[in-house]
Amino acid sequence: MSTTIRVSDETKRKLEALKREDETFDELLGRLTRYERPMEAGAWAGTDKATHGRSAIERTRESFE
Repeated sequence: MSTTIRVSDETKRKLEALKREDETFDELLGRLTRYERPMEAGAWAGTDKATHGRSAIERTRESFE
């Protein structure tokens, strides 16, 4: 069974940049959803590490935009 997912040209370019040469888009999306879990800085609440962690998370998210 297959499903069509519409994405913008920009999103497709980003996915192509992440895709390995021998990988299908299905395998890429499976890999990303299996390993790319959101980071949480909550464990560092009340410390300087929390501020640095949140900044790093934000920079990472912005790099995918």
